[in-house]
Amino acid sequence: MKRIFLLLILFLFSISCKKENVQKSNDNITISSRVNYIENPESLTLTSGKFKNVIPSKNLPFKKAMLLNSSLIGFFSELNLENKITGVSSPEYIFSEKIHRLINESKILNIGNEQKYDIEKILSNKPDVIFTNYVPNFANTYEVLKNNGIELIFLDDFMEQNPLEKSKYLLLFGKLFGKEKEAEKAYQNIEDNYKRIQALSKNSKSNSLVLCNEMYGSQWFLPGGNSFVAKLINDAGGNYILKDNKESTSVPLSFEEVFIKSKQANFWINISPHKNKKELLTLNPNYSKMDVFNSGKLYMINNREKDQANDYFESGVVRCDVVLRDYFKIFHPEDVTFQSEPLVYLKELK
Repeated sequence: MKRIFLLLILFLFSISCKKENVQKSNDNITISSRVNYIENPESLTLTSGKFKNVIPSKNLPFKKAMLLNSSLIGFFSELNLENKITGVSSPEYIFSEKIHRLINESKILNIGNEQKYDIEKILSNKPDVIFTNYVPNFANTYEVLKNNGIELIFLDDFMEQNPLEKSKYLLLFGKLFGKEKEAEKAYQNIEDNYKRIQALSKNSKSNSLVLCNEMYGSQWFLPGGNSFVAKLINDAGGNYILKDNKESTSVPLSFEEVFIKSKQANFWINISPHKNKKELLTLNPNYSKMDVFNSGKLYMINNREKDQANDYFESGVVRCDVVLRDYFKIFHPEDVTFQSEPLVYLKELK
């Protein structure tokens, strides 16, 4: 009787374990408000915006990938997955030295640019997967690639407006390339650092009114109040001049409108590269009328720039904690927490 009872307990335990395992394998893993995936024994279903990929489990992890937009390079570099990349477009916009070395060694192919991709080169290489943003003009090209058995994943990562959610793409790439533990560790580190800086900024008493970007032609394109950059400014304890705006895209304003809104600004950030303030003034003499130009602090995003490549848009996309630290140091010069840490992505314009 005792033996029968023991067998019954073991039987019920095994059933509960199986149920738990099945439940776990079917969890919906949320990466961001736009991106999530569900895995079961047969496949992984990835949803990215309006796009959906059902990837057979037998095809994972991917071994050969091509990237049609350089903004994703940072995720591969963070997880040491550069050797999984067999093709990239527009390599002149890629900052990573390792990627350029692999290109020079012909281990990574240059497959064209956003004007025209080298379809023959792509097909002959036979990648498992291609990551890209969806461009309607390339609909026919996408169809050709799909018909040749290539998994085409549209991420449209530029639409993400939450820095931590964008960094969380690490978990997706970790899943797709068999580096889940490394991805979880890397993301946890980024999240912990980010939240620590957020907490510091909330306790700071400094008052930083922040202006962003610069004029192009007759308009000043400012990040919307719900944009990626606005979120970073807010989390770093900055008071952004368009913080009450509800847009997530750029907001075009005239010089006069920006002049009024930035009257009390003491920080001007994310300026394009210039040799000095005098050079910036030659592009638009009206800047001399602004108090922030004359007595504020100005910062460019070119501290890690090489020719046409800027690491702010590469590793900075992944390491939002480091970008946030840069902004925190700028907005709170009185705080000595990161005194020994130099600015990584931003550089003062004098």
